[in-house]
Amino acid sequence: MAQLAIEYHRVQVRIEDQVAVTRVDQAFRNDNDWTVEGTYIFPLPAGAAVSSFTLWIDGEPVEGKVLDREQARQIYQEIVRKLQDPALLEYVDRGAVQASIFPIEPGESRRIELEYTQVLEADHGLIGYHYPLNTEKFSAQPLEQVSIAVQVLSADPVRAVYSPSHQVDIDRSDDFEFRVGYEAADVTPDRDFELYYTVAEDEIGLNLLSFRDPRSEDPDGTFLLLVAPSVQVDPARRIDKDLILVLDQSGSMEGEKFRQAQQALGFVLDHLNPGDRFNVIAFSTGTDSYAGRLRQADEVAEARRWVERLTAVGSTDINRALLEAVAQADRERPTFVIFLTDGLPTEGVTEAEQILDNLQEAAPSNLRLFTFGVGFDVDTFLLDSLAMEHHGAASYVSPGQSIDEAVSTFYEKVSTPVLTNLELEFGDQIVFDLYPDPLPDLFAGGQLVLVGRYRESGDLTIRLTGEVNGVTQTFSYEEQLLRSSGGPEFLPR
Repeated sequence: MAQLAIEYHRVQVRIEDQVAVTRVDQAFRNDNDWTVEGTYIFPLPAGAAVSSFTLWIDGEPVEGKVLDREQARQIYQEIVRKLQDPALLEYVDRGAVQASIFPIEPGESRRIELEYTQVLEADHGLIGYHYPLNTEKFSAQPLEQVSIAVQVLSADPVRAVYSPSHQVDIDRSDDFEFRVGYEAADVTPDRDFELYYTVAEDEIGLNLLSFRDPRSEDPDGTFLLLVAPSVQVDPARRIDKDLILVLDQSGSMEGEKFRQAQQALGFVLDHLNPGDRFNVIAFSTGTDSYAGRLRQADEVAEARRWVERLTAVGSTDINRALLEAVAQADRERPTFVIFLTDGLPTEGVTEAEQILDNLQEAAPSNLRLFTFGVGFDVDTFLLDSLAMEHHGAASYVSPGQSIDEAVSTFYEKVSTPVLTNLELEFGDQIVFDLYPDPLPDLFAGGQLVLVGRYRESGDLTIRLTGEVNGVTQTFSYEEQLLRSSGGPEFLPR
């Protein structure tokens, strides 16, 4: 069967007060040596209304019509007999629409623009958007380029934003607006695009999604919990922190990598909060510190000049650098260590398990460790384990990627902690297989995404406990539901 190549598949979505307008722009090309008929099938969401459909031929728009199935079939047969290009849109089974285009000469392209509107339902402050991106069942050929851009404007404060289907970039300007982006090339999408966001007046919003399949042999259900504070935090609630930056200056970092790493550290130093303290430790065969102890944020300019004078030379003693950073931690204040390296431990203690044991013994419970691996030669087991065991996260920058951009983007997300040492209580309900465990801290504009399994169904009250500047606070969320059947089908995956 002749296949049409999909040059691009672009989707723009604007959601305002739960009304979603989706604009689809696709181009198809006939790479065969013969004329073919193009058939475009698009499954519409329930309740969606098509507002426009246009077929572009040689740069000129031809308006399509929304026809019922019999009308479309009759007109299509008549136009095919005349060998003219129709732009037909017909509703077919399961809420799909179909555009039939004939003929497409070898090497020619056709472009389709489609727009439809739908009202999104809210379930206890949770709003979901679904786009039928799964093309695997319709075409064996990959999409040359695909992109989805979503803009959301909400009358109520938005808390969590989450896509269970795709790795997306999220840009939040304030509590009432955000943008989500996804882009890929040469892919055959095997799942639809899904986006969830929560709205709540609470200072910290919490939403629970659950799923249980009564037909499954597995009696347990699966759940996903979203917890998110406001993007904009009252300065009085801002938690003062200590920040220790640990930079690999071994010889393998020399050149563009080291220059970008220096710029990344400069960005972090420039964005310290007034009550924060900091220090910088550079390491290779040995270590070199900006200061012998933590310094106040007003010394940033001098620290930046010190970082700019560093050069890359020597081997890599990861164990010694981390232990020196831990030794400076104040057990009375939240302490963040940002550790950036491009290699494996080659000096001092080199066994990953021993490094992990040494740090586990030395690090206080208030320390959070965030690791950045640069390039392909890093010990991912070591960096992942360091971050997991110390309530942080591991990130990796591939060759050619911008180190300073990756670090600065990360720091913007964790620069303002609002709740630390989190604990969740699910009442009398039995929950297990929780991930992540232990729970990470909550930051302004960030969120906690917790997945797990549950035994019994029913309503429950969830309690979230954490610390704000040494003071314990508890938040209660009543009328949460663990379903006895049904729910979002992506949860087991």
